[in-house]
Amino acid sequence: MKKEFEVAYIPVGVGTFHLESAQKLMDGSAALLRSLADNVKVPAEMLLTADLLDEYLEGLDPDLIVFQNLTFANGAYMSRVLAKFDCPILLWTLREPVIDGTRLRLNSLTGAFSAANAIKAFRSEPFEYLLASPSEEAARRKLEATIGAAKAKFMMKRLRLAAVGHTPQGFGFGRALDLDLLKHFGVELLSIESRELIDRAKAYSDEEMAEYLADAETRTVGLQETPERNRKDFARLYRAYKEYVEENRVGALASRCWPDFFTAFGTPVCTVLGILNDLGVAASCEADAYGALSMYLCRSLTGMPAFFGDPVSVDEAENTVTFWHCGMAPCSLAREDTGAVIGEHCNRHIGPTLEFGCRASETATIFRIGRNADGSFRFFIAEGRALDKPKQFYGTSVVVETKADAGALIRRSVSEGWEPHFAVAYGDIADELEALAHMLGMDCVRA
Repeated sequence: MKKEFEVAYIPVGVGTFHLESAQKLMDGSAALLRSLADNVKVPAEMLLTADLLDEYLEGLDPDLIVFQNLTFANGAYMSRVLAKFDCPILLWTLREPVIDGTRLRLNSLTGAFSAANAIKAFRSEPFEYLLASPSEEAARRKLEATIGAAKAKFMMKRLRLAAVGHTPQGFGFGRALDLDLLKHFGVELLSIESRELIDRAKAYSDEEMAEYLADAETRTVGLQETPERNRKDFARLYRAYKEYVEENRVGALASRCWPDFFTAFGTPVCTVLGILNDLGVAASCEADAYGALSMYLCRSLTGMPAFFGDPVSVDEAENTVTFWHCGMAPCSLAREDTGAVIGEHCNRHIGPTLEFGCRASETATIFRIGRNADGSFRFFIAEGRALDKPKQFYGTSVVVETKADAGALIRRSVSEGWEPHFAVAYGDIADELEALAHMLGMDCVRA
């Protein structure tokens, strides 16, 4: 049976503190967790002894542990958890319910110091920490972000990422090795040559393309204006890619594009990749595997496809960065006044490619999985909002007003050697991505 993502709530304490206060906070904490995740394990009672803790742990298979000091408890409680499970941990400290010069009701904070000391002795990667009562909005937001990150980590272990062809010369930053992806992210890498999908596409007859053309016409504007041969060859590519990802259960895809699809096939793959994003497959171009994985995480956390492109223009007065690519953005991100317009490639003058500015969003997150010079992985995260702007150049574009100084953000990311491709998520997922970096033991730059 397929495993379901599981959150384990572990509320510990000792019986010498104010248990009425502790029980009330346990009930509130459990209710909050259950409102944020579907499968939350909660003990029938407070875990006030090591024996009760051991008995409860036997029934768990967690993907995230929320360890809470209802009252003070020494480090042995956390040590028992660490010895049994290797999954992300959020350590939750409760505020003292009453400060009136009399009894210390809980002493949760001292218990947190003991638990944290045990975690650091066992693990090198950071853990998540929360100091709040369950009624506080800060508690909801931190738990929501941590659960989202842990679920994304869980989903990556079930992800198949397909690399179609090789990165062009000079674009090696996007090339992934199967063992790297599996070791550091839990992702399985599939590899196929672009010519294999081209040959597959060539084998389809015109009659077999009708439903794919009809589907694409419902998603785009002006496809009928593309020359007939290119229109039909686009439909062939669409079918070849769609069937390949379905047959192989592919959730993310990094496809080579130029020059092969212009020179060996005569029709670009850009629009196919844009539609795949709307079908739930995070698809990048220029064979950028880490770009595709960045897009996949954005989609996992927002439920929406992400934009993929290069930062090509900075407006310091407007505090914006324009992200652009040749024409493969998800059709669903197109501005409503234009829709997903079809055009031709800006350099090769062959279509169909996509030509539109992306719609506005009050929240947006710029994200990239990159690598340090020593080969270790790092996350780049910046927050902002997508503005209501028309297409900035031939191709597809989105203009992001950044929370940080846009000019400084660009100068920093260039001077630190970040890769030239970024994902732009439609939503505020910066906290989730930072928590995920912690869970994976990776550096995180939050601009």
